[in-house]
Formats: sequence, C-alpha cells, structure tokens
Amino acid sequence: MNIEEVREYGLSLPHVTERMPFGPDTYCMEIGGKMFVLMTLAGEWDFYNLKADPEYSEELRASHADIFPGYHMNKKHWISVRFEGDVPDMLQRELILHSYQQTARNLTKKRRRELGFE
Repeated sequence: MNIEEVREYGLSLPHVTERMPFGPDTYCMEIGGKMFVLMTLAGEWDFYNLKADPEYSEELRASHADIFPGYHMNKKHWISVRFEGDVPDMLQRELILHSYQQTARNLTKKRRRELGFE
C-alpha cells in the first residue's frame, strides 16, 4: 500500500477524522479524538505507525521483517509498517482495522455510545 491507499482505507471506517497535531508534515487519523494511524507527509519515513495488541504485535514482528516496534511511540502498544515491503496489502488493511478497533475499544463508555459503538 502507499500513503494514499492507507489514508483512503482509514477514512472509509466510521467516524474517522484526520488532523495534523504535530505540524504540517505529520498526519494522523483518529477515532473519538484518539490516534490510531500516524505517518509523515514529508516522505522522510517509508512506514506508518499503528496501534496493536501487544501479543499480536509480537507475532507480527516475528513473521514480517517490515513490521517493527512503533517508531517514536510506545513500543508495547504501537507498531510501524513499511508501505512497500513484505506485508501484503490485505494484511495492511487488516492491521489498520485492528488499530481502529483497539483504539475504539479503549474510548470511554460515553464516547463509544456517542459514536454508536454501544
């Protein structure tokens, strides 16, 4: 996947918003005000960051050279995925959805109700 495909897929999920909280070159997608995708628009990274269940992220890192601990993020809860590497597009979409679900699951009950998740 490339940066536009990641963005397009992420924005296709319900209630996703986008913003640039760290400056004009750093892009993130959020659900309920919580980040679940982070990437640079400056082209300095060839990967993007996703939230992931800690046990699942260990499995992913063991089976894919192009999935590694989240760059500049909490290494337990975030992974980095190379756009063009050994991670098939279908798996990348699954990982974006997983990140979205992990983030939505951790929203407050009130916020989940507001978004129609409960």
